[in-house]
Amino acid sequence: MRPTEKPARPPVPGDTREAPSTAERPESRATEPGCVAPPEKVDVVASRSTWRTIWRNLWRGPAKPPSPSPSAAPGPSTNHAGPGERPRLLRVGVVSTVGNYREHNEDNFYLPTLAGKALGGGTGSRDASMEIRIEEGISYPCVVADGMGGQLAGEKASQMAVEIIPKELTRRIGPDEADDKAIQRTIKDAVAAANQEILGLSVVQTEFNNMGTTVVLALFRNDRVYIAGIGDSRAYRFRDGQVEQLTKDHSLAQALLEAGTITAEEMPNHKFNHVLYLYLGSKDARGGPEDIRSAEVLVGDRFLLASDGLTGVVSDAKLAEVVAGSDDPQVSARALMRMALDNNSKDNVTCLVIHAI
Repeated sequence: MRPTEKPARPPVPGDTREAPSTAERPESRATEPGCVAPPEKVDVVASRSTWRTIWRNLWRGPAKPPSPSPSAAPGPSTNHAGPGERPRLLRVGVVSTVGNYREHNEDNFYLPTLAGKALGGGTGSRDASMEIRIEEGISYPCVVADGMGGQLAGEKASQMAVEIIPKELTRRIGPDEADDKAIQRTIKDAVAAANQEILGLSVVQTEFNNMGTTVVLALFRNDRVYIAGIGDSRAYRFRDGQVEQLTKDHSLAQALLEAGTITAEEMPNHKFNHVLYLYLGSKDARGGPEDIRSAEVLVGDRFLLASDGLTGVVSDAKLAEVVAGSDDPQVSARALMRMALDNNSKDNVTCLVIHAI
């Protein structure tokens, strides 16, 4: 295992690249306001020996990971139009910014547009919004990836993740596929395929040595959503005034918490809180995500996919308050970004908000 923690990257002089814009599809609209100001990110790849030593010294035997439990969320609750009513639309808003400290944005995201283009990276901010009319048998993946390994390497890894995973999902899931387990296996295989390509490129091209990325995805299909994550980017669901974290952080601090070695109070400021034991670009991720959640989507459900530039500095209660506070997901995404920057986030920040209508 190669634990990865988040290190300062030197600025890239003259780097003014911009990410590609979203294209329109007949049933969706996509907008992309221009770039904003720059800032910088941090990520270090620790040695294998250090990881093994840490794990040997601090791990206290296997412990069952606690399943995430819903907690009360402040602010207005979302009302469902009727019991079991399935949504007909997905409204999506997303923003990704380099932040206040970094010189380069290593986050990338994907929206299910007709052109299938990824957005993010570069030196400023990107945002986009769209409305999707849900069609039977069509998959709608949304992805957020947070690159590691330093500037171009981290951005390359996250870009590969948001390009390869949706492409593999589209190729592997047929319109008539309705079996939950089969779709979960396909998601696992698609993420594993992205891991293999990232790992392979990091070996053959020296400028991409040790690159890696986190990834979190939500695949909407018919009346269900499939959630998967590797690393410490997170997915949340907000329903009837309750917020539930749907993914687990694959950090060493989280593993120590599950083992009972540290307390929940110690975790936020623990020195291993951003040391990852699982991420794309590592041999340990060759099997894909450990867990894939499958759940029914109801009218009124809201979802958030985010990099740890947001979740590392904003509490779950505040996330819920902002997401519940507007019927426009793009307004919520921008408000979350501003809150992260106001809370002195030292990382890139990506917030992707989805409303089931």
